[in-house]
Amino acid sequence: MSDNVNHPTHYNQYPVEVMDSIHNLSTHEQYSGYLKGNIIKYLSRYPFKNKEEDLKKAKYYLEQLIEFEYGSE
Repeated sequence: MSDNVNHPTHYNQYPVEVMDSIHNLSTHEQYSGYLKGNIIKYLSRYPFKNKEEDLKKAKYYLEQLIEFEYGSE
């Protein structure tokens, strides 16, 4: 079954997941901005596009940002 929130199949066509490549090629500031931009994007569009799925994507990117900035607890 496809997971459009955590691991969309269209981003898993290569040996390294696209998000991992973005992380590896970015500075700390750039990657943090990438995560924040995605949070804003999905929160802004959820009422008009994918509703609950977009809220789950915003949550996913927020969790990624917390993990990135503060590590796991």
